[in-house]
Amino acid sequence: MTTARIAIVGSGFIADHYLNALRHVRGHEVVAIASRNERSAGELAERYGVARVDAGVKECAGRGDVELAIVAVPHDAHVEVVSALAAAGVGVIVTKPLGRSADEAAACLAAVRRGGVWHGYAESAVFVPAITEARRLVAAGAIGRPLWVRAREAHGHPHAFARDKERMGGGPLRGLGVHCIALGRFLLAGDLPTEVFGWADRLHRDDVDVEDSVLLMVRLPDGRVSQVESSWTHVAGLDVRTEVHGSDGWIHTDETSDTGIRAFAGRTAGVVVEKAGSDRGWITPVPDETHAYGFHAALAHFVECFARRVAPIQTLRDGVIDNAIVDAGYRSIAARSWMPIEYPPIVAEDSFP
Repeated sequence: MTTARIAIVGSGFIADHYLNALRHVRGHEVVAIASRNERSAGELAERYGVARVDAGVKECAGRGDVELAIVAVPHDAHVEVVSALAAAGVGVIVTKPLGRSADEAAACLAAVRRGGVWHGYAESAVFVPAITEARRLVAAGAIGRPLWVRAREAHGHPHAFARDKERMGGGPLRGLGVHCIALGRFLLAGDLPTEVFGWADRLHRDDVDVEDSVLLMVRLPDGRVSQVESSWTHVAGLDVRTEVHGSDGWIHTDETSDTGIRAFAGRTAGVVVEKAGSDRGWITPVPDETHAYGFHAALAHFVECFARRVAPIQTLRDGVIDNAIVDAGYRSIAARSWMPIEYPPIVAEDSFP
């Protein structure tokens, strides 16, 4: 396999996860980190042995030595960043959610199609080892016909930008529920969902102007459903669980509360888990979070697919679909009724790249 020359665009929390994962992936070289934050980019470059720091995406894309960029900036910047990279002929891997709306996500997809560049959507949830095994069991017929997926992601410590409605494009439905929506589609493996029913409310938090709790039912054309639960009120820390109910069986996954290790920390334990509620007392650490959350498997898959110039299992089209479902969810919450999902026309053009 040839060596792909990769740049990381962004230097925050998620960029750190990607760089950590890439240490375990073959067939690439990280040649640059591009960020407007020179200090944090420099720290990441030193930590991971990256030789160059660029002042931003335009400088990075303009050098001509980057083949593939991992977009690790907040999603309010995705259209600008993806458009600049695609126009320069650089392939992209873009973190979730693809945009603050289906229209923004569609703009990203349109940009890569105009540029004719390879693209992957880094929805890490579908690469989690337990979810990969669950999908295998479903495909093997182990639980009969999958009928209902229940996916939950919750915590009590959203990032500062996530609490900004304009930057986020919503609340935990956009930021966390999009993972659960992707899992429902991945595990039910049916046609595109057609309608949703949602409830949301701000039950507790006084530092946001959006919902802090949400439930969403996503229905497929054949009547099967996925159930999305997301919240910013889970003070115990990160809660990530999935169930698949089938005609002849059941699958349950738990990434954060059944990790194989329990401890009582009489003193501070340091890093326990992302967005941990406490680092003392009874704790459930997540060993190697980057691996547990699917980043290793995702980037290994993307690098291999890029080298072969074939479509990965998640492209930017998936990001448009998931955002369209979120949009319909917010319309349903406002109307208090089932709401049809309105996909941007570009979704019907199922071509790659």
